[in-house]
Amino acid sequence: MNHGVIAIVGRPNVGKSTIFNRIAGSRVSIVEDIPGVTRDRIYAKGEWTGKEFRLIDTGGIQIADQPYQKEIQAQVAIALEEADVIVFVVNGKFGLTDDDRYIARMLQRSDKPVVLAVNQIDDESRLPNIYEFYALGVGDPIAVSGVHGIGIGDLLDTCVSLFPEEGEEEEYKGLRIAVIGEPNVGKSSLVNAILKEDRAIVANEQGTTRDAVDTEFEFEGRPYVIVDTAGIRKKGRVYESVEKYSVLRALSAIESCDVAVFLIDAEAGIREQDKHVAGYAHEAGKPVIIAVNKWDAIEKDDKTMNEFTDKVRKEFVYLSYAPIVFISAKTGQRVSSLLPLCDRVAENSRRRIATNVLNEVIADTQVTTPAPARNGKRFRIYYATQVNIQPPTFMLSCNEPKLMHFTYQRFIENSLRDAFDFEGTPIRIIARKKVSE
Repeated sequence: MNHGVIAIVGRPNVGKSTIFNRIAGSRVSIVEDIPGVTRDRIYAKGEWTGKEFRLIDTGGIQIADQPYQKEIQAQVAIALEEADVIVFVVNGKFGLTDDDRYIARMLQRSDKPVVLAVNQIDDESRLPNIYEFYALGVGDPIAVSGVHGIGIGDLLDTCVSLFPEEGEEEEYKGLRIAVIGEPNVGKSSLVNAILKEDRAIVANEQGTTRDAVDTEFEFEGRPYVIVDTAGIRKKGRVYESVEKYSVLRALSAIESCDVAVFLIDAEAGIREQDKHVAGYAHEAGKPVIIAVNKWDAIEKDDKTMNEFTDKVRKEFVYLSYAPIVFISAKTGQRVSSLLPLCDRVAENSRRRIATNVLNEVIADTQVTTPAPARNGKRFRIYYATQVNIQPPTFMLSCNEPKLMHFTYQRFIENSLRDAFDFEGTPIRIIARKKVSE
């Protein structure tokens, strides 16, 4: 499915973030908020009337020489480049300003669809306030209230109607492998190490230095596409750097990949931001391989690898399924093992389990270890079926979904992993109350 991208722009204090938070709240069917990108939460991912989209918040634009205006405008320019639809927010309470006119001219030059949202129209008495904004020349204004949620549905209806039509499914060019990680962990070096060992490079498509880079190649007669993503780094302020839009491109690369190779710097050790980076792939349901790079630079004995493995497992509990490989992009150490491993975990993510075999495992699990009683009631599974792949997703028909404690859900997942080969891939488990006949 193609994802639309909505960028919210406007001058300061018109309610952009309020509208952003309203759209990214419970009144929109949220697929996920993307955690750990910025403290200002300038990204969210949602769905409206069956269409998924990414949402970008931006800093306020002003004509006056205010602090960080250069950085903000650079950031906004990239947001406009990324966006399919631009939501231009103005303030209906305070009326039209020179800054609004300045922004309107900027948007007209962008040649992107613009939806004009007049905020703070909290009741019908303020509706006449919207008419002066026709003077901006960017289309019909839509009356909204970010605080009260008024008009947000109409705003989103208009936005999704302007998304590009989904084209034909992209031609299969090979297993897509995204190399992800913080800046300077050796992603580009790893890509180069993979490509230079008797690989036939078919194509190399590159945009700006902030872009993810797709390289098509063949190895042992099999096609692959490897994606060198821009480094993902957490930043503190909205205006701080255009780098956060390279994060958006990296997230897109993760969502479109078949396998994510998550790179850790062995010299620097595990850093807090590593958890956010790996979390993107896990939350997207992608198979993950943990590659510990620069292993050649580490002083080690016969215990070092096991000790580092224990650290990784402790810090990345949610990636317990991910295989760990210790490599050196510089020397080529164990790099040759990555492609076969990518093939294997991708195959595991596509694995389907026969319903009768699945139910035998679930029945044995409940007999040997029943769910603990909660408030005098016990969680009971009547029937299980696999409803999806990539990642493997299992539906449990049960007596009461609320009785399934997360620890018992994890126990069921571990039972499935013990019975079937799901190495490298996350598993989704969904509990649904049995419908009475």
